[in-house]
Amino acid sequence: MSNSLYETLGIDSNSSEDEIKKAYRKLARKYHPDINKSPEAEEKFKEINTAYEILSDKEKRVQYEQYGDSLFGGQSFHDFSNAQSGANVDLDEMLRNIFGGGFSNSGFSNSGFGGFEQPELDINARVHIPFDVAILGGKQHISISEDSFDIKIPAGIKNEEILRVRGKGKEFQGQRGDVLLKVEVLESPDYERKDDDLIKEIKIPLHTVLFGGKVAVETLQKNITLKVPENTKCGQKFRVKALGTLNRKTKIKGDLYLKVTINLPKIDELDEELANLMREKLPKE
Repeated sequence: MSNSLYETLGIDSNSSEDEIKKAYRKLARKYHPDINKSPEAEEKFKEINTAYEILSDKEKRVQYEQYGDSLFGGQSFHDFSNAQSGANVDLDEMLRNIFGGGFSNSGFSNSGFGGFEQPELDINARVHIPFDVAILGGKQHISISEDSFDIKIPAGIKNEEILRVRGKGKEFQGQRGDVLLKVEVLESPDYERKDDDLIKEIKIPLHTVLFGGKVAVETLQKNITLKVPENTKCGQKFRVKALGTLNRKTKIKGDLYLKVTINLPKIDELDEELANLMREKLPKE
């Protein structure tokens, strides 16, 4: 009886299950099309997978040891495989008819290449996004695995969210994985984010907080004029509707809260008469 399936894996018919598996994994790594780019590697890889799928299955192995290569018309499995390929015959279907289920296209089983797990095609990475881009959206250029491309940042994205960039992952057998980017939003020196709302501190002159007035404020989305009433206190917040962050689910924008800090003048910069008057007249409590 010919031992062509054993010969395909470089072992003998007395090999144990562990020896069969070890031999298979060694050859699978060597001829894996994602690693070995030679023209014959793919066909060799199919033969290795098929040989392993038969010999690693107890029932199929018994059947093969009973009938040997007579199952392949007396040819070695290598010659049988090449003949079917040349004749444009569905080799997997013929093997299913001979051995029963467990074969699929190109020698793959449902769980992978004859037990060989398909490599992970997705790439996981982190991307650092400026605060204003996270709020307003925009484009960002990134480089991953020697590939460089632009990604679209949706307005309102949150820290630790995952962005999926399709078709930019690893390639295997004509399939391409994705890039999964975990977002890290950089801190802003001017803004604090709380859910969909933004908080910004603004300095207002002492005169304005005491007697009221108008203050120009630059926000991420546009410049506004804030009306400040007299007797405004330090730490007081003014709400500006819909100038916060876009909620990506509800499509509703949060609000912007302007938190007042008082821009106190230096005493030596005041008119001397005014400074003396304030020293004398300002409440001490």
